[in-house]
Amino acid sequence: MLDSNSMPRLGDKKNSDFYEEYLTRLLEERDRSGLTGMIGEIEALLIGVEPGNAVEYIAELALMTPYQYLVTLESEKHRTHVLRIDMASPDILLREPRQMAYSDIFRSLNDLYPVGARRPHSRYLGEILHCEDRHQVVALQQQREFRFFSVGQLADLDLPLNVSISKPSPYTQNVVGYMDRPDDSIRVYHHGQSEIFSKAQAANDRGKEMQERLGISELIGPIDHLATRVYSQNREPALLEYLALSSYYYWGSYDIKAQNSSTNVTKNLRGWPESRSPAKVFTANNHPYCVNHLDQLPSPTETFVRNYGPRLHHMAVEVKDGQRDGREYIDIVVDAISGQGKGFLLETIGSRKEGLKQIFSSASDFSSLIIEYVQRFGDFEGFFTRDNVAKLTFAAGQEEGVKAELEANALS
Repeated sequence: MLDSNSMPRLGDKKNSDFYEEYLTRLLEERDRSGLTGMIGEIEALLIGVEPGNAVEYIAELALMTPYQYLVTLESEKHRTHVLRIDMASPDILLREPRQMAYSDIFRSLNDLYPVGARRPHSRYLGEILHCEDRHQVVALQQQREFRFFSVGQLADLDLPLNVSISKPSPYTQNVVGYMDRPDDSIRVYHHGQSEIFSKAQAANDRGKEMQERLGISELIGPIDHLATRVYSQNREPALLEYLALSSYYYWGSYDIKAQNSSTNVTKNLRGWPESRSPAKVFTANNHPYCVNHLDQLPSPTETFVRNYGPRLHHMAVEVKDGQRDGREYIDIVVDAISGQGKGFLLETIGSRKEGLKQIFSSASDFSSLIIEYVQRFGDFEGFFTRDNVAKLTFAAGQEEGVKAELEANALS
């Protein structure tokens, strides 16, 4: 039997006694019930965009990542574009409503927040996890008081019917889905009519041709981790909830005092590479905004959540370790992409001596998501250094603060 409590702990963030007690109990019970063994890697990422924005986002992802357009699932309410690297990495299901007036529970989550509401359909929705028997997994999770959409609700929401999907989390507002399939089979989503959408294919080809022309296609790897921002009071519940729904374990937390926040990491227990099942990172303020005026500390993480809602902030993409003409691959990739007009929030930070280099792109005009590039050197296994993450958090906060002000002025 897998032992979820056997993994070493990293980090210096002090958790509450409540968290430490229930973390151990939750993982022990998850192992004992068999859920840890039944739930596997991340199969797919669900991302929503505004009507008419999917094609350009496909072109952007084709340039900035290894993803390739595969097919479009045509239904009455949506086009769902399937992007794939290979069967060893998660797919992206890019969900595009046909009408701007379309409304559902996911749009309502955006409508609650001043900046999020400006792009009502643009948000990361959650992950679909591979499992052996989704009906058995869902039955066990329902015994633990987790709630799932019914088949009728999935049909009304225009989501694949061969996936069981949880209700949005009260802590992250993300969903978690389960899909069962034999390990040696191809992922198939039972949804709509499968067609090749010519505009999406052309956008993909345009991005891939540019990638090849710039000489960066072989330097960029799959997604490395997914980083969600939550309210300070929801840090520990969000971690416990995701661990209960997945087969991940708690890797550890680091206190980033310079930015009044912490970075908290969970990873797949089986030791698979992040390319197969990306790490899940949760970032939260150390103190809630309502008392922060007393200490006048920076608050970029909670400001983001208050403007956009709890949601995924960025997808980190691996850059392979290596140099060309004395330059690190990450610098070559960033210079090439910025030369095509894509903005970045700062210079690449870190070094070979420190173990890794990282950078944030500006938020996508089509999904509102940031792409992080990360290049690890040698046997470095972490996701950041303390100095790096402080600079990244500050840079993101500066841009998001400016955008929030501009949005507020536009509404006044």
